Amino acid sequence: MSVSEWSGSGISWEGELSALKARLGMVFRRSEAREGCGAFIDGLLSGIERKTGWLLAEQAGFGRPWRIQALLGRSQWDADRLRDIVCDYAIEALGDRSGVLVVDETGFLKKGTHSVGVARQYSGTAGRIENCQIGVFVAYASRFGQTLIDRRLYLPEAWAKDQARRKAAGIPQETEFLTKPAMARAMLAEALDRGVPCAWVLADAVYGGDYQTRRMLEERRQPYVLAVRSNHTLRMLTDQGLLQTDPKEMAGELPAAAWAACPAGEGAKGLRLYHWARIALPYAVEEGYARYVLIRKSRTDPHALSYYLVFAPAEATLAELAGAAGLRWTIEECFQRAKDDLGLDHCEARSWHGWHRHMTLVMAAAAFLAKLGADLRRATCGKPNETSPNPPIAA
Repeated sequence: MSVSEWSGSGISWEGELSALKARLGMVFRRSEAREGCGAFIDGLLSGIERKTGWLLAEQAGFGRPWRIQALLGRSQWDADRLRDIVCDYAIEALGDRSGVLVVDETGFLKKGTHSVGVARQYSGTAGRIENCQIGVFVAYASRFGQTLIDRRLYLPEAWAKDQARRKAAGIPQETEFLTKPAMARAMLAEALDRGVPCAWVLADAVYGGDYQTRRMLEERRQPYVLAVRSNHTLRMLTDQGLLQTDPKEMAGELPAAAWAACPAGEGAKGLRLYHWARIALPYAVEEGYARYVLIRKSRTDPHALSYYLVFAPAEATLAELAGAAGLRWTIEECFQRAKDDLGLDHCEARSWHGWHRHMTLVMAAAAFLAKLGADLRRATCGKPNETSPNPPIAA
């Protein structure tokens, strides 16, 4: 194998990018919009620090930013249709039966009050209450890589009820207030309906604590490992009657022998090792499946614990559950790359359609990079090992 093969320098960047632009171009009726889309994607993938209308236009050689701004504003095209194309493209590149769907939200700090959905609200990105927008995203991850495949802007209830602000921001009439778990539930259902290959659904406690999300997944026989808070209420019927407890209390009653060391994926310094334990829950469940409380404990700080609710095939091992739980970080990597390199948080559009268009175009650029990485992994890992030549036989 040559150096160019395993290093990736032999990848046909221009050819792959032209093929993606051709697929995305099917969404646009007018050639100006198709060209603007191509220029936008080129700008996102370029080295310019800020992906603003003026700088993207300058990168494309346009005298003014109007064509870039029109792409996010007055042009007639369907961002959800483009999202579907990006999703299909990503799954073709990354799809695998052992893949996972991951849900999380991210914040976009904003000044003023006119950008759609902006409000004083908690942002996990900032770690505090800030003036910001919140987007709920779904990522797909497999052994070939990870990328974002869906997005929705969270619309605070005050925005949903304010008709004047709705009209000014172009919010569709049918768009109503939805909680973040309800938004995530709808996106997960759409992905599963599309046939996205998925071994596990993963999410943090904002979504794991939502009973309707868990019930929807169980009705689809879709395994999940969903984080919950330490005080999440659990009620179960025992021989002594109805028992009410929580994951923290259950963890405190475990004997030392219940814990086992398992890796939760690989970090910057190698395998991330934790102690893990699982407790079977005595709930009625579909034949062939089981429910558990899964607990992760730091090997250096016994008081640092994380808790999960699990719906899994009955034969799933503790190591499999630990490995699945550890994959939730993949969406954080997607956010970091999309923000640091592709301008996910550089959206200047104030409208509903502008926000979704910007996010979808960034997702297209991220999916392109994910496909290049997946192609490289397949090319290098799929090569058969070469047999070493036999040493000469001594006379």
